[in-house]
Amino acid sequence: MAKVKKAELDLSTEEKIKEAASIVFTKKGYGNARTRDIAEEAGINLALLNYYFRSKEKLFQIVMAERIEKLFGVLAPILNDASTTLDEKLEKITENYVDMLLEHPDLPIFVLSEIRSNPEQLANRVQAPKILKESAFVKQLMERRSDINPLHFIINLLGMNLFPFVAKPVLQPILGSEDFYRQMMVQRKKLIPVWMKLMLDHG
Repeated sequence: MAKVKKAELDLSTEEKIKEAASIVFTKKGYGNARTRDIAEEAGINLALLNYYFRSKEKLFQIVMAERIEKLFGVLAPILNDASTTLDEKLEKITENYVDMLLEHPDLPIFVLSEIRSNPEQLANRVQAPKILKESAFVKQLMERRSDINPLHFIINLLGMNLFPFVAKPVLQPILGSEDFYRQMMVQRKKLIPVWMKLMLDHG
């Protein structure tokens, strides 16, 4: 029982540190972030942080890998699902992204800002060309609209999903309250697939 509780405590502390690291890296960037800042954000002492993660670089690599997987990992299972239609895939991708980003609104800012500094992070972890080329999604898209470059279509889809979260600091003051911003994002779960289908049918 004691071992189970210790394992649970270790996991809880690790997650707390990783969440704190994500916040600090997002605010300050990797270069300006200090392990002391992360420890303070997590509400722990610096020695405990160093016990779990030996260095800022190691902590960053772990956090970055998990965030990239979270941000782009939702795509592959949906794109490769041959049992769903193209329209259903559009709905699933949008629903999954909006739900995830409402829960983790700083995620795209963190990942995209760091990828600008180190683009190999994304290339090494997300095999986008292979995933797209071999996916059921692209085959279905080509059957429906062979004149559309799949990359343009994916860029439009991801842009519609990600941009309102990347631009939240600009949008929220315009929209007013956090509640209204969230309502708008939830509404987009239904609107984005409609707009993408219009591109397919009338583009």
